[in-house]
Amino acid sequence: MTLRSEREGLSRQRWLARLVFALLGVSLALLLAFTSRADGRLLLAAALGLVVVVAATYWFLSRRGLVRWLALALIVLTPLVVIAIFVAAGLLVLTVVLLALLAGVVLAGRAALAPDNRQTPMPEHVVPPPRRSFLIMNPRSGGGKVGRFGLKEKAEALGAEVALLGPDSVDVRTLAEDAVARGADLLGVAGGDGTQALVAGVAAEHDLPFLVVSAGTRNHFALDLGLDRDDPSTCLAALTEDAVELHVDLGTVGGRTFVNNASFGAYATVVQSPAYRDDKRRTTLRILPDLISAHAEPRLTARADGVVVEQPQAVLVSDNPYGLGDVAGMGRRARLDGGLLGMVAVTVDNAVHAVGLLRGGSDRGLISVAAAEVVVEADTPQIPVAVDGEALVLPTPVRCTVRPRALRVRVPRDRPGVPRHRPPWSWVRLRELASFSSRRSVR
Repeated sequence: MTLRSEREGLSRQRWLARLVFALLGVSLALLLAFTSRADGRLLLAAALGLVVVVAATYWFLSRRGLVRWLALALIVLTPLVVIAIFVAAGLLVLTVVLLALLAGVVLAGRAALAPDNRQTPMPEHVVPPPRRSFLIMNPRSGGGKVGRFGLKEKAEALGAEVALLGPDSVDVRTLAEDAVARGADLLGVAGGDGTQALVAGVAAEHDLPFLVVSAGTRNHFALDLGLDRDDPSTCLAALTEDAVELHVDLGTVGGRTFVNNASFGAYATVVQSPAYRDDKRRTTLRILPDLISAHAEPRLTARADGVVVEQPQAVLVSDNPYGLGDVAGMGRRARLDGGLLGMVAVTVDNAVHAVGLLRGGSDRGLISVAAAEVVVEADTPQIPVAVDGEALVLPTPVRCTVRPRALRVRVPRDRPGVPRHRPPWSWVRLRELASFSSRRSVR
């Protein structure tokens, strides 16, 4: 991307952000003008509706169980009640205009926050097909994708040796090491990201290519590699001549390899729960009440690139930084070969700060750093750590490092690619973009 195109993109984002606040101003002016002229109680109804929605949002984010779902009902129903009151008062035209203006706010805001997706992709290296590939497959991963897509049979038809994991606990690292000793020239995994990370570590140690088959539940690593997550059998094309290699970074935590992230504090505690594997979509919601509550034990200290964060409630260390605003590691990374870890530390003093942080309305309590090393200390000899979704307990201090371009990942030449990233809504970011100060810059 040229400097000129980058400046043009930033200028477009700035004017879209200014349009957001202009539309909000027009909406507020129309609301004040018409409601004060018609009936002052309409303005009161609108203000009360806003208060109820804000309060309900707080309860939804900070509570569990019945209270959370009652709050969600208020969030949905309150705007509908306010609209009905305005229509009953004969202000149908005003209501339609206000809704159109608010729709414009959302569209302009999304466009202003959208990143420039013309980023240079990771370099591809042309490679010959493997002669003795070895794949480990977990039939239980992803709700049985290995069997549903016939992955074992298709891989064997392409000349691969396949080891199926049974119900009993098996050391996949030992399986991979034995395969290398028998002459395997490629290692691969059809399973979850935790298993991917273990075998990827072995592949990197022996400088062998690694194959990712997107047969897990979320497949975050496969997502950032641009693989097809809907049909994992397409990943097996990497065993043929129609394949290329990507050289990506590996993270290490306490000597263990990770391909996505290592999490400490509230997130790691959630992952320790047996229900986590079946309910990952609600992971962020489950974190929130713990973030909003008082500081729990153990007390953590995170250090990265000269930055020290005392007593954070949650720390996320990722193999390359996640997109802005991703405090739970549920999003995506623009590249996997940047040579740096991403660290996000969350420290909130009260419920208001936590709600503002998670809704993107404030960056208070959020520290984001890119560094080659992150050290997490604690006032206990051991702490829970979630490593690529796997629950571990590691001795403190826990040291996280990055191994730049240590892993050779073999992928199909023809693959969907990394999907367009949709950033979270952030009033903080919009306010920065809308500013006329020349000192503002893209974060």
